[in-house]
Order: sequence, then structure tokens, then C-alpha cells
Amino acid sequence: MKRTLFLLGDINFLGVEDATGLFDRVKPALAGADMVFANLECCLFDAPADYAERRGFYAPARLGSALADLGVDAVGVANNVNIGAAAITASLATLDGLGIAHTGAGPDQEAARRPAVVERNGLRFGVLQRTAVYWQNGHVAGPRGPGVATIPGHTAYRPVIEHGHTLTRPGVPPEVVTWADREGRERLAADIARLREEADVVVASCHWGLRREVLAYQREYAHAAVDAGADIVFGHGPHAPLAIEHYKGRPIFYGSGGFSFQQEHNGRQLTHWTGLMVKVELDGPRIAGISFAFVKRNDANQTVLSPPAGQAEELRLLVTASAALGTRLTVAGDRVTVEAA
Repeated sequence: MKRTLFLLGDINFLGVEDATGLFDRVKPALAGADMVFANLECCLFDAPADYAERRGFYAPARLGSALADLGVDAVGVANNVNIGAAAITASLATLDGLGIAHTGAGPDQEAARRPAVVERNGLRFGVLQRTAVYWQNGHVAGPRGPGVATIPGHTAYRPVIEHGHTLTRPGVPPEVVTWADREGRERLAADIARLREEADVVVASCHWGLRREVLAYQREYAHAAVDAGADIVFGHGPHAPLAIEHYKGRPIFYGSGGFSFQQEHNGRQLTHWTGLMVKVELDGPRIAGISFAFVKRNDANQTVLSPPAGQAEELRLLVTASAALGTRLTVAGDRVTVEAA
């Protein structure tokens, strides 16, 4: 039996006073979906006037109803949101009240690592979210403290080597090297293997990345997720689409860009972001087809569909980067199909 899963990039209500009509232009495209998942990059939290942790992504709890109206079934909340235990606890309670499943944060480490499992029409969708973008102090969920579930990455710097020689001249910038934390990779694999026993379709959702480059630690975690049983790896974080890889027959979206994102921490308006609205067609639990549509925001901050013809440069960058990772992208009307090369 045919099923449809939609995956949406970053949603952040910071700076939004009224979410009425925010998703009216894209809601029809999601009608009839069996499952809709998004990365929620803000806490839904009514902060008191004297709240100490004023910086960060949070918005009035009432705006969460826009997610329910859009038809979102589950969200990931493991990301770079860090505004305190009260905000995390209140936000999860708001999502529970709306009937929206969540994964990636919780009152303690065990709860934060718990997946979101949604059953629709006899098919169980399981999503597990982790973040590599976080602060060590007060952000990571502990044995008895609230926070987010993480996939740590490491960074090192080494001299550049050209033609067999190390360039050690003063002023030569070093090469930046990243790698996945071994214990973090093992924990992720174990959690996905457990979810594989519980769900028919498994999505590993990861908040990570820096600008447009796919870093080595991201590929390590993505491959570990697929090896452990994930059907799809869905990445987000950078405010631009990133390359799409096919690994062992499974798609890896390294970056889905923004879906609804008006403002950064410092109040700067995000006016030029582009995102992907990923559509996964299923025949039972088997992936039968994958495509995406580009989305942008208009002057009213509404998320709108943007045909590939209007995203020529973004498409060119995606096609080139994805081809290097074994993926062929083909324009088909207003969508772009995703296939192994």
C-alpha cells in the first residue's frame, strides 16, 4: 500500500508574533501525507519578564498551534537551542498538549535519547534526532538533568601538504580536520538498532554542519546510522541545502536548509534562505521514490514553493555536490527527483 512521508527543515518562530497564514502556501502540498516530520529549532515557551537566559531561540507557546495546523506529526528538538531547563520542559509540555511527538530532548538523558514513533494507517514511522551543535555547559541532557541528546564531533588542525611537502611557511592556514566521537557513534548505532526493531520506517535526524561543506564527522555519523538500520538520514542546521549522498542504497540529506526561519539570535533578518521539502514515497515500508521541492519565504514571512527554474544556482550547486557522493538529481516539473547515480 502506498504511503507518503514528508521531511521539513528548520522551523523557528523567533520574531513571529502571529503565525496565522504562515504555512497557507505550502499546506496543500502536505495534504494526505501519512507522516510529516520537521526540525523545530526553537522552544515554545512563555518566558517571564525576569527570565535569566534571554538569549536563544524561543517563541510564545501559542505559536505551536501553527505546527498542528500544518499537519506536523513529529518534531526533532535536539539542536542548538539552549535557553534553560524551564524552557525545554515547558516546550515539551506544549508539544504533548498539541499531540505532536518529539525526539531529541527531555528531562534527562534517557528521555532525550528516546525516539518518536508515530503509527499511521498500519505503518510505524520511527524518528531519532541528535545534535552536534551544542554547548557543553547546561545544554546536554544528563542522568538527572534536562537537555538535548548529542553526537559529539571533534576538530583538529594540521599543516597543508602539497606535492608531498608540508607547507610550514608562516601565515599558511592549516587544514581543518573533523571526526566523529567513537562513543557517540556507537551510542547512535545502538539507539538506531533498537528503533529498527520497533519501527517499519526509520529516520535518523541530525542537526550539524557548517556552511555548505559536508564535513568528515557528518559522513561518519551518517554511515553509522545507515549501517545500524536507518532508511533515511535527514540533516539540518546550515541555512542552505547541502549535498545528498547515496550510501548502501539509502539516501542521506546532509542539509535541508530552512522551512520557516525569520530571525537569527542577534535579531538579523534571514531573507535569502532556501530549503528543501523532502517527499518520500513508500510502498509499504519500502522506499519507492524520493523527491524534493525548493521552498523560500516571501515578504510576509510565509513559506512558499519555489520551482527549480527559479533556483538555478542552488540546483547547480546541489547537482554538482551530490554527483560526487553518488546521487543523481533530475528536474521533474516543480520537483527534483533523487536517485542513486
